[in-house]
Amino acid sequence: MKEFEFKSGGLIVLYFLLTIACSKENLQSSVLEKIQIPEGFSDIKFPDDNNFTKERWILGKKLFYDKRLSSNNTISCSSCHLPQNAFSDIFAFSKGNDGQLGRSNSPTLGNIAYHPYYTRTGGVPSLEMQVLVPIQEHDEFNHNIVDICEVLSKDKNYQDAAYASYSRNFDPYVLVRAIATFERSMISGNSAYDQFKYQNNSKSLNTKEKKGMELFFSARTQCSSCHSGFNFTNYQFENNGLYTFYRDSGRMKLTKSENDRDLFKVPSLRNVALTGPYMHDGSFNSLDEVIEHYNTGGYPNKNKSSKIKALNLSLQEKSELISFLNSLTDYNFIHNPIFYP
Repeated sequence: MKEFEFKSGGLIVLYFLLTIACSKENLQSSVLEKIQIPEGFSDIKFPDDNNFTKERWILGKKLFYDKRLSSNNTISCSSCHLPQNAFSDIFAFSKGNDGQLGRSNSPTLGNIAYHPYYTRTGGVPSLEMQVLVPIQEHDEFNHNIVDICEVLSKDKNYQDAAYASYSRNFDPYVLVRAIATFERSMISGNSAYDQFKYQNNSKSLNTKEKKGMELFFSARTQCSSCHSGFNFTNYQFENNGLYTFYRDSGRMKLTKSENDRDLFKVPSLRNVALTGPYMHDGSFNSLDEVIEHYNTGGYPNKNKSSKIKALNLSLQEKSELISFLNSLTDYNFIHNPIFYP
């Protein structure tokens, strides 16, 4: 692993190591003093106006779990992004502030720092701006950030933390940047697959998982043509033949182009065994259903990717492919106590 001493203005990437003997508080303190990048991962550049500091991280974590961000104080960011599920949700559509269902499946926040844009349709250019989306959506927090900050700024702990972190009063500038700092720390890169590929541990994958890996990266399946790189996504927008007619027009809502109708951002497959239900609308409950969809080639659609074709996998091959996908689970990440309240 590449290692950096803590510097507020450097290129900082967070990867947390578990130390069982330490208390949660000591673990949090020690980890934030020395930060590591998983082997095979690229550096992350924090924005010039939001470089990483441990004070900002601690403030962002507190806000991430604060239900006062919703208008009736019932949900927080963590309500739809559960740490034990790699910061995704267990429901097809998450319940918002008034019990209303969201319009798309809540994606994992694991390695979100590497994404070039945000939301399923890619309409948000930065993580700081993405924080605003759930706040204002009627079926999510249904709130106003100015009103939120008016309430939270009366909390002395938040006011003190704002000055320690950004040298200013607690305001919308502070709120979105602190949460973004915490979310950028959700780095996952120690799965069995990572141990095999990057840490020279030939025994971390069993024979079945290795056969599934060969299938995944083969020209026959072309899985890695979309789910590529260390984060298992090319961040592009594709139609995978989920439906012939979609209720959600996808990226077209943003671009108004028919060429973008029914296209959605390719998700990362890291920790995929924990991030179901799957697809943009959570319509598949299991990896078996996902693999069967691609095995049959999906439904016809005018914008369907040419990469989506019937695979004709055997039962054994489908089982091997799922075994490989299970090997992408990073148990250190989902059990890391510093991510929990």
